[in-house]
Amino acid sequence: MPPRIQIYSPAVLGLAVSFLLVTWLIARLVPQDRKGLRVAWIIQFATVLTLWVFVSVTGLREPTGGLIPIFVLVYGAAVMHALGIATFRYLLPRLKVHAPRIVQDVAMAAAYFGWGVVNLSWNGVNISSIVATSAVLTAVIGFSLQDTLGNMLGGLSIQIDHSVEVGDWINVESVEGRVVEIRWRYTALETRDWETIIVPNSFLVKNRIRVLGRRAGEPELWRRRVRFNVDFRFSPDTVISTVERALRIGAIPRVSPVPEPHCILVEFQESYAVYEVRYWLTDLAANDPGDSEVRIRIFNGLRRAAISLSIPAQAVFVTEETMKRKAHKREELLSAQLKALGHVDFFQGLTEEEMRRLAERLVPTPFSRGETITRQGDTAHWLYLIIRGTVEVVVTGADGSSLHVANLGPGQFFGEMALMTGEPRNATVLASSEVESYRLDKEAFREIIQTRPELAEEISTMLARRRTELEAVRESLDAAAHRERLKSMHSQILDRIRSFFSLQ
Repeated sequence: MPPRIQIYSPAVLGLAVSFLLVTWLIARLVPQDRKGLRVAWIIQFATVLTLWVFVSVTGLREPTGGLIPIFVLVYGAAVMHALGIATFRYLLPRLKVHAPRIVQDVAMAAAYFGWGVVNLSWNGVNISSIVATSAVLTAVIGFSLQDTLGNMLGGLSIQIDHSVEVGDWINVESVEGRVVEIRWRYTALETRDWETIIVPNSFLVKNRIRVLGRRAGEPELWRRRVRFNVDFRFSPDTVISTVERALRIGAIPRVSPVPEPHCILVEFQESYAVYEVRYWLTDLAANDPGDSEVRIRIFNGLRRAAISLSIPAQAVFVTEETMKRKAHKREELLSAQLKALGHVDFFQGLTEEEMRRLAERLVPTPFSRGETITRQGDTAHWLYLIIRGTVEVVVTGADGSSLHVANLGPGQFFGEMALMTGEPRNATVLASSEVESYRLDKEAFREIIQTRPELAEEISTMLARRRTELEAVRESLDAAAHRERLKSMHSQILDRIRSFFSLQ
């Protein structure tokens, strides 16, 4: 039998007020669901207000007819909604139980359905007779709801077998996005273009889905491919080794060091060869920035090796190149190179002609942020002159720890001992930003110092003074020890220079 209700009954009023207060309390505990709770609160308030107005107008203390079942049905559903939010969003999480969203939706739908059946029974409706005598109606309803049922069952199957989980990046019919929600009807994807794609669950179950970056027992990595073209003047072995070296000398943002990036020759075109770099992305949301960082490394690595990217064969560049224009461009470049050499103190004893000869042998050497320019312990007979950007000098101790030594910027240089004596690098130098520099190697300086061997004396004096001053500060040497160290250091460096350049 349906319940008897007296609208002015203290029990009824107390129950209504209690549920309103409980709903308010749940909204305070679960602020992210306040919108849904606000709807439940309004429904509760509206149903009580409707009964009160009806009784006030009609003068009946016990309203009859269809109003009571409707009141009980609607008010009870609102109460269930509030209690469901409290259970799934507050109580279970505090017990370390996190039910999938689709389970919450299905449970609430079952609760609403059960509440409707109870209300029908209270009002004298024989549920069993309806089920037994309405097969045709059931078939019609089932047919009309087959898509809805398919979506619901598809969502349940996805949740049960964990084929797709919230947080996964997936590809569906050329659409890529991160799964942010799996509901009873659909799965929501957020794309990199700040869009939300709604995909019916039945579609996910019936079609092939690519889950990006997932491999059993491995971290989340996604292999990316970056292509570039180089003409046939450069051998594939040289191009591949140059690019792989550029990609592996220092960390690249969003690129995993393991597995290492690698380069392959993909195909031949009419006027160039096509290469492809394959690397593993660590942040699946940042595929374009990751590709960009790799392209920068490729570009700078090829430039350092004087390997140019291909130009389409059909492109024609026509420039009137007069002798005057050529000479002007050459003088501008030479002036910049001479300015860079002027910052190197141990070149001050060179004549103007010797400085020009050195300037003509400078090689532009760019580096991207994070690249290792020199590595401690390596042997490389080069001096670097910084034109733009900054580098960090780091020394690795015996215990493997790294110690910051200095930051160098435009107008400064490093690698002078490697150039003049051939000794291994005593520090690692990293590019702190994009760096433009010139490189001067041993062969460029050999002709000058062999023509004027007395330069070895001047240069060794300057190098010994610089190194001794550094050691004096580090070891707190007194004046006598400083002089003795300077004399010994000068003799050692002079002998190394003479041996390195085969001077008599």
